[in-house]
Amino acid sequence: MSAADELDGPFEKRFVALGDSFTEGVGDIDPSSPNDCRGWADRVAAQLIANDSSWGYANLAIRGKKIGQVLDEQLETALAMEPTLVTIYAGGNDILRPLVNIDGLMARYRHAVKKLVDSGARVVVFTGFDSAKAPLFKATRGRTAIYNEHVRKIADDLDIDLVDFWHMKEFQDWRYWDVDRMHLGIAGHTRMAKAVLKVLGETDEIDDPEIEELPPLSLLEKTVDNVSWGREHVYPWVKRRLTGRSSGDDMSPKYPELTSRIW
Repeated sequence: MSAADELDGPFEKRFVALGDSFTEGVGDIDPSSPNDCRGWADRVAAQLIANDSSWGYANLAIRGKKIGQVLDEQLETALAMEPTLVTIYAGGNDILRPLVNIDGLMARYRHAVKKLVDSGARVVVFTGFDSAKAPLFKATRGRTAIYNEHVRKIADDLDIDLVDFWHMKEFQDWRYWDVDRMHLGIAGHTRMAKAVLKVLGETDEIDDPEIEELPPLSLLEKTVDNVSWGREHVYPWVKRRLTGRSSGDDMSPKYPELTSRIW
């Protein structure tokens, strides 16, 4: 076995991340990373490996996936890796659909999370973001609140870790978000990584993200900016939903197998 092979296991500790664009890292643009994005999960994994070289990491998340797809396509793959730590977040893409049975989806979500817990893994779940100040998504705030109550109940009943995104009010600052206003940006993913490490009780040596002051915009400038945002980001998003396509179609997971080599 070569030195390079030894870097890829076997691992005493195994972190597997499941989910959609939030966990894939969309918005944390990094051309040197698989899928051209880094994200909070990669940042957490890098810190875990820096703290303890016995960690391996896999990220199975793919943008655009709904709960059913995440569970159908990622759950068994994750369990086969015998993870010691799992993060899972899914549901945001379901909440945005015109019709959704949140109670039914969350019953299946609970079953999947319990399966992960029963495997012996430490499991971390997330509430959804409070979209009260998000122009495109604030109409779905009530759905997210219902989703969050299910997540909190699951976390309480199964005695697992919860990252409460809903109550992280610093994320109401749009400087933490990507230009598409739908995904966390570099600063947002960095801040989320630090929040996850805190929940895990792990040493955190990640620098605080730098947030630049934004110049005030006139009404005309705000209007032009919103029109540009709608044309470049909202229209393609709506078009995909009308045509039944997903931003994750034909994409593969960033790290489909356990590794300690993170770009």
